[in-house]
Amino acid sequence: MSLTDTAIRNAKPANKPIKMTDGGGMYLLLNPNGSRWWRFDYRFDGKRKTLSMGTYPDTGLKDAREKRDAARKLLAAGVDPGEQRKAAKAAGDERAANSFEVVAREWHAKQSATWVELHASRIMLRLENDVFPWLGSRPIADITAKELLATVNRIVDRGAVESAHRVLQNCGQVMRYAIATGRADRNPAADLRGALPPVKQTHHAAIIEPTAIGGLLRAMDAYNGSLVTKCALRLAPLLFVRPGELRQAEWAEFDLDGAQWNIPAEKMKMREAHLVPLAPQAVAILHELQPLTGRGRYVFPSARSPQRPMSNNAVLSALRRMGYATDEMSGHGFRAMARTVLDEVLHFRPDYIEHQLAHAVKDPNGRAYNRTAHLPARRKMMAAWADYLDTLKVGGNVLPMTRKVS
Repeated sequence: MSLTDTAIRNAKPANKPIKMTDGGGMYLLLNPNGSRWWRFDYRFDGKRKTLSMGTYPDTGLKDAREKRDAARKLLAAGVDPGEQRKAAKAAGDERAANSFEVVAREWHAKQSATWVELHASRIMLRLENDVFPWLGSRPIADITAKELLATVNRIVDRGAVESAHRVLQNCGQVMRYAIATGRADRNPAADLRGALPPVKQTHHAAIIEPTAIGGLLRAMDAYNGSLVTKCALRLAPLLFVRPGELRQAEWAEFDLDGAQWNIPAEKMKMREAHLVPLAPQAVAILHELQPLTGRGRYVFPSARSPQRPMSNNAVLSALRRMGYATDEMSGHGFRAMARTVLDEVLHFRPDYIEHQLAHAVKDPNGRAYNRTAHLPARRKMMAAWADYLDTLKVGGNVLPMTRKVS
């Protein structure tokens, strides 16, 4: 039975809270102290949740019902009204519930559960710095292609063309989410295809010539910075994982006795767990570092706080201190180095190399290889790679190999 204002006013408190239901999941909670709170119970993603909708009489019966109906509309569109409220609060109470910033934060909260932390923070930083100041308070359904182009052109004007493309892509994703949840009818980002200058394709700087690789390895051995950074430098060419994966490595992920590193899916770009066989040289470096950082979470903790991994620029800064310029070597360059030499010098099968790089690789039947695919062959490849680096380090034979290693 639905509530009436008369019934609410005449209700008397008791020794325990009284729930006065109105239907549709909404009820008035009458507390022993006389306070009256509107509540809305609902389920989202299989979980029971409760939304507070104000106190009576500040929020009257009519207003409470309007709030309930608005929440139910959001649920019908696949939106959690509780998360939508948090997004609205984060964007500022003065912003409309359907503003671009509110919808963007809601979209980001939903998607970030499937992203690595660094990727999620970069996307939010782009939106906060380059989009929200100009479009954040605008109703998302009213944003035109012209004003979206003006916003991303500000990024182009400062010379960050690639960032402009990424921001436009993110805005398009937010707009599609708004359409799916009933807050917009069309996506203006789709009208801007080809409107931005093309991105000049560049590759991460990498040293791939064997003699030069030997010089780099000797420079890393002579590096006089912290042991943590030095070990990260020495492991980078041996493991050739992405820089973010290396710096966020945790001791719990390593099986040194089994000579392998199990990287969980949530840390990987492709969201698939990855297994890195460890050559004896890599295990030796980790054993060297373990007495210093092994009691903590991270293999390479930050110098400022052991609760955080080392800086994203730590390895890059070390390379610069060693005299390697931006156009000579980068943190990602170790991956290009390994890929090139393993293929063109050591002649390993390309699918072994690609799998070890954690790239998408499929078998002849179109199925993606799992994390343990070709593990014995990859172990042999990683050991041969480490031995070859040792040869280069001491100035040994750098001539290309002619026989295939299988």
